[in-house]
Amino acid sequence: MNWLTRFLTSIIGLKVVMATTGLMMVGFVIFHMLGNLQIFLGPEPIQYYADHVIRFWPEALWAARAGLLGAVVAHIASAMALVKRSGSARPVAYGKYSFLNPRMASRVMRIGGVVLLAFIVFHILHLTVGLSAIHPSFQEGKVFHNVTTGLGVWWVALFYIVAQSFLGLHLAHGIWSGCRTLGLSNPRWDALARNAGIGIAVVVAGGNILIPAAILIGLVK
Repeated sequence: MNWLTRFLTSIIGLKVVMATTGLMMVGFVIFHMLGNLQIFLGPEPIQYYADHVIRFWPEALWAARAGLLGAVVAHIASAMALVKRSGSARPVAYGKYSFLNPRMASRVMRIGGVVLLAFIVFHILHLTVGLSAIHPSFQEGKVFHNVTTGLGVWWVALFYIVAQSFLGLHLAHGIWSGCRTLGLSNPRWDALARNAGIGIAVVVAGGNILIPAAILIGLVK
């Protein structure tokens, strides 16, 4: 297994780990966004989704959570390793190529990564654990109530909106860079990967932003 260890700890290997784990998380955020948008249909549909779609097979749910957690840890660890190596004599950072200004793209990805990590922790404490310090009226298992009351707090809703904006930027650049890392740098596929990254970013970030925005202005009560 020495060859695998050497590969995974090399710059190319770290980029591949970042790309594959990043694309795994893209699938999750799309699925998660589609489920959450059911809040616009009222309490019953999103409660049914939570009770019968998400929890109908607890073992699969926990396996998915474990896989997602592993992908997040591997993604962050790879990013930190690449940032550390970027100060070497020949820096080669993940996503150096970019349709944005390279320095701007790198800065956005790093800042966005920190914001998203903070958001993940906050989101779990807010709507999964129901920490009383940040959720005014958490009720175990009551999805519609917990989301509407939790995001009815203006600063919480604002934080969600800011975090989702960073998620959109992260997706737009990350999907394209990840596709290039995995070998789709041919001009035939490059524009498709770029447009797919932008499109997915707009849909996911926009869909997620709609929820706190609608609750905050009273469209969803």
